[in-house]
Amino acid sequence: MPRSHCYCLSGYIIYFSLLIHTLASPPLHLCLHDQRDALLEFKDEFPIDELDPVPWNKITSTDCCFWKGVTCDDKSGQVISLNLHDTNLNGSLKANSSLFRLQHLRHLNLTGCSLQGEIPSSLGNLSRLTLVDLSQNDLVGEIPSSISNLKRLRYVNLGANELSGEIPFSVGNLNQLRYLILAANMLTGEIPSSLGNLSRLLDLRLSINNLVGQVPAFIGNLTELQVVSLGQNKLNGSVPKSFANLTKLYHISLRSNYLTSTLPFDMSGFHNLEHFDVGNNSFLGSFPKSLFLIPSLQVVNLEDNQFTGTIDFVNTSTSLPNLDYLNLGSNRFHGPIPESISRFLNLGELDLSLNNFTGTIPRSISKLANLDVLDLSDNKLQGQVPGSLWRLTTMTLSRNCFSSFEKPNPSEETLIQALDLNSNSFRGPLPHWFCKIQWLSFLDLSNNLFNGSIPPCLSNSIVSFTCLILRNNSFSGLLPDIFSNATELRSLDVSRNKLEGNLPRSLISCVSLRLVSVESNRIKGQFPSWLGSLPSLHVLILRSNDFYGPLDESVGFESLRVIDLSHNDFTGTLQPHSFSSWRGMTTVREEDDPYMADIINYSTFYRNSMVLVIKGVETSFERIQQDFRAVDISGNRIYGKIPESLCLLKELRLLNLSGNAFTSDIPRSLANLTKLETLDLSSNNLSGQIPQELGELSFLSYMNFSHNLLRGHVPRSTQFQSQRCSSFSDNSGLYGLEEICGETHVLDPTSQQQPEELAESEEPMFNWIAAAVAYGPGVFCGLVIGHIFFNSRYYKLVGEKKLKVTSSAR
Repeated sequence: MPRSHCYCLSGYIIYFSLLIHTLASPPLHLCLHDQRDALLEFKDEFPIDELDPVPWNKITSTDCCFWKGVTCDDKSGQVISLNLHDTNLNGSLKANSSLFRLQHLRHLNLTGCSLQGEIPSSLGNLSRLTLVDLSQNDLVGEIPSSISNLKRLRYVNLGANELSGEIPFSVGNLNQLRYLILAANMLTGEIPSSLGNLSRLLDLRLSINNLVGQVPAFIGNLTELQVVSLGQNKLNGSVPKSFANLTKLYHISLRSNYLTSTLPFDMSGFHNLEHFDVGNNSFLGSFPKSLFLIPSLQVVNLEDNQFTGTIDFVNTSTSLPNLDYLNLGSNRFHGPIPESISRFLNLGELDLSLNNFTGTIPRSISKLANLDVLDLSDNKLQGQVPGSLWRLTTMTLSRNCFSSFEKPNPSEETLIQALDLNSNSFRGPLPHWFCKIQWLSFLDLSNNLFNGSIPPCLSNSIVSFTCLILRNNSFSGLLPDIFSNATELRSLDVSRNKLEGNLPRSLISCVSLRLVSVESNRIKGQFPSWLGSLPSLHVLILRSNDFYGPLDESVGFESLRVIDLSHNDFTGTLQPHSFSSWRGMTTVREEDDPYMADIINYSTFYRNSMVLVIKGVETSFERIQQDFRAVDISGNRIYGKIPESLCLLKELRLLNLSGNAFTSDIPRSLANLTKLETLDLSSNNLSGQIPQELGELSFLSYMNFSHNLLRGHVPRSTQFQSQRCSSFSDNSGLYGLEEICGETHVLDPTSQQQPEELAESEEPMFNWIAAAVAYGPGVFCGLVIGHIFFNSRYYKLVGEKKLKVTSSAR
């Protein structure tokens, strides 16, 4: 969970509690001189924040008890609280800081203050402290063992820093402690047994660290515990049976560990439980029916385990009115989705993806009036999609066997914003009522059996689209000219259909476009150089169409990273400056991807991937990184020299110029492409020698120079010696192939006979196409669909619970 959401309320709760305390008991005395002097020295340890209109260390009164964040005892005048939460101190706490002269300090809140460095052991000198909050800073080093000197401590929050080392054993001496929050650090080692002494502990949060070992059984003896959060560590083994003693728990998170075994058979004893998260472990066994007998439940996450069998929500008349989030995804559940799902009257998000559910969507799901997000992807569901589901905002039904859908209920408002129906059996023309969906932003209909034309009426709703994915259907006719108002559109993929005509000129209005793929259609026209003015276009796939004419106008395209123009009918020569404006292939900078931070609350099944076609066999390579750069103009009729401007594309990983009519020498400047991994120059009319400098390209793992007029010695380097013999075939003037082809396969330059290995298919051995496309349309849309756990609804629940926890810290 991101740190800003885990801990952002702590400082504010403390602040307002202190403020109420201050207003209720106004100081009767001026603060003491020694206290004032200590505060003045402390403020001088940090620079004034010029951006803060009322900096904490700007003196506004002669009485330090009225300074920002300072609270004094109303009788003695001693400073008892310093609350500087979210103040930009931008410095470190020194071991001899004057802060540690405030010996009567009870509350110290420096959360979110940009503190750096280590926590000084001098903190242990403030023996009257009952509350310490140093969370959301950049503190490093170990937790000082001197913290055990603070015998009065009730609340400790050091979360969301970069603290390392083990949890000090001496923490177990703080027998007044109620709240121990060390989450989101880099702590190692096992959970110390001394924590079993903290019999008054209400809240234990050690999540998002590198803790190892088993979940200790002693935690079950801390019977006052209300919150246990141990998620995202490296804990193993089983959940101790002693956890059954924790009947006051309302929040338990063990997610993302290596926990095994089964859950307790009877969990109904956790009668206060609201949040239960054991996702991303290896739990076994059947569906935990008893868990769903707890009326207080709000969040249940069992995703990514090995639960098996059918699911049964217990056939009773009792509903669970508070359950808001249910995730059973990525398990081995099977059978039908039970009609009893309707018991969860307040359910807002339901994820049953990546299981083996069969049958149809139960009609009772229409009773879930608050359902907002539904993910049923990757199952074996079939039949019709109920019309009642169009009132959801996010629906993911991909990779099932659905064949049709009902029209939306005219009495209900259609609210769908993200709709993923890819890889099903939908067929026939696209219903025209799709054009009436007002808020649709993400639409994926790929890998179905849709046919007919793409309805021009989509122009009514495309104004809100960020992603339109119609890949791999049988749509025919023209790609309609509907994009004049699609200024938010980021990804357009209509690949592998039967579309024809020209690319619609209205695409020039799509100023947010990152990806355009029209691969494997019948689209014609000259190279759309006008797309070069789109400021953010990263991927352009025109592969396998009927484009024709020269490429000498390929200027612009400053953000381009991947371009595939292969298997068209482009002709002419490439000008020396052809690639000089493609700045997106010259550098990789973090700021190149500002849209990646613009993730709205959807989750994706699109993965960064591409497909390589090697000797006619498609092989998918997933998770291609965002720094991937590729140029493929193979299978055209381009001739002349390979332009030297290619050497400017320093981030290029793949270059395919095969199947053209390039002549002259291979430019030595290609050796400047130091990140090149794939180079295919086969089936051209290239002459001269293979540049020896190419042997120094340490990342070059695949190359093909076959079917040219090359001569001379093949470079002797590891990269060249590891290639297949066929990569050099049909170049009668090449020699030095003994180590690559073997002695018996070395050609006699005067012989017309070819060894069998060298006489392989005339097709280029290496081609590539995008499958989802290169980076994945979901990434370019800034969308994720399904698997929504850390989303706004989840944060709201955790945030409210955080309020409940910290407000009682005093």
